[in-house]
Amino acid sequence: MGRRGWHPQAIDSRQKTVEICMEKNNKTNVVEFVPEFKREFFLPRYWGVWCVIALITGAAFVPARWRDPMLGAMGRLVGRFSKGARHRARVNLRYCLPELTDDRREAIIDDMFALVPQSTVLLAELACRSPERLQKKVIWHGRDVIEAVQAQQRNIIFLVPHGWAVDVPAILMSSTGQKVSAMFHNQRNELVDYMWNRVRRRFGGRMHARNDGIKPFIFSIRHGYWGYYLPDQDHGAEHSEFVDFFATYKATLPAIGRMMKICRAAVIPLFPVYNGKTGELHIHIRPPMDDIADASDHDIARRMNEEVEMLVRPNPEQYAWILKLLKTRKPGDPDPYKR
Repeated sequence: MGRRGWHPQAIDSRQKTVEICMEKNNKTNVVEFVPEFKREFFLPRYWGVWCVIALITGAAFVPARWRDPMLGAMGRLVGRFSKGARHRARVNLRYCLPELTDDRREAIIDDMFALVPQSTVLLAELACRSPERLQKKVIWHGRDVIEAVQAQQRNIIFLVPHGWAVDVPAILMSSTGQKVSAMFHNQRNELVDYMWNRVRRRFGGRMHARNDGIKPFIFSIRHGYWGYYLPDQDHGAEHSEFVDFFATYKATLPAIGRMMKICRAAVIPLFPVYNGKTGELHIHIRPPMDDIADASDHDIARRMNEEVEMLVRPNPEQYAWILKLLKTRKPGDPDPYKR
């Protein structure tokens, strides 16, 4: 049964920009990404971004029952003109869910675009207002899974597919005092990157840039941070396994298996689902993936995709189908996104 307003035991999560820690007599530099404000953000080329930020901030103070219908309509309209993103979504859905009719896939894409501004303003609400307000609209499904792992005194890595509200659960956890660490890619627009990561770190969450490698992320988890890992990005063929993904296949990086062992952690699948009609955020949690402990890389990669499928299928509109999920193909297979 779902439960609202989860408040895990508070833990001090204030951290320095760079920590020099000692583990087994070996010094390890732990680099935490800290966004820095630049004077150039006041230049004219950023004025448009500032206007959008102001609008999003203002919308965060409008009740969800009023703003979400307008935001949803706006998102659907923008989605009609976003030819590149819509094309990628159509390709992904045609490959992954071929059993659906074209009309059903188009409806999923429309609903997905409606969620983009709704989820963005939800994140802005968490950035600008008291987190207790949002906690009242959050329903946790499977909270007992986390509590059981905590009772075993195991570290935790959440396996989180790319949903539109993907950042919100991690920030909510941080707002209660739980230490959370995540890896991320920098945005092309530096002001957008700065604001987004300021929001992510509002309550002490620790961010690690992918350019810094995976070691800082692992270090954080080994020292009590809950890891937040997004498993569905395409990292190319060199270190990936080609395994089933919905009705097609995908180059999948099986790194979670090694992280699980190194960090002595339980891997817990998690997926946020935002309901634009009720203004509620449902956070779905599945049992730990303990069955991958001694599995091969191929089996680990397939199990990761299975968990993504089980979390996404009930609410496909929540998934970021605009990503190039199927970019890397087997030798001889065509590029699915080529027009």
